Amino acid sequence: MRSTMQVRLASAVLLAGASIGVYAAVTSATASAGAGHAVRAHSAKTGPSVTRFNLNGYVIDTDYSLGRNTGNTFRQTYKNSTVQGVPIKGPFVGTKFPREDYVAMPIGNHEVYVAWLDPKKHALVDVFVMNFATGVVYDYAPGSAHPESSGTVTVEHHGSHPLP
Repeated sequence: MRSTMQVRLASAVLLAGASIGVYAAVTSATASAGAGHAVRAHSAKTGPSVTRFNLNGYVIDTDYSLGRNTGNTFRQTYKNSTVQGVPIKGPFVGTKFPREDYVAMPIGNHEVYVAWLDPKKHALVDVFVMNFATGVVYDYAPGSAHPESSGTVTVEHHGSHPLP
């Protein structure tokens, strides 16, 4: 029991550290990308939050023009706590990816931070910042020397909860 709690604590610390790293990378990238791609901070009225957002029912396409996933489009189908990513265009078509757990949090006006987690190890598989107002996605997929990608995000089907 004690080791389970230690593993959960370690997983939470790793997720928090990765989140900070992704936020720093996105902030740095948006500074060089210009105002059109800027990530807005929470308004002073609402303040920061760690409230989860339920993406159940959403089908989201991410089409990459920069970075590791250039030329690929992935369809992300969300359930209550799981997500299935399927390549629908590009070199990765035909690749079978496992179903993953996810955590999503609203981080700004029409912006969502999404972390995909291995359901057994609770390790980060993929991390996204999706801005539905500008249609820009930032993706960080650990496992290579250059894990960053960016492109466009579109909602193919809305879920039961409206986007923040």
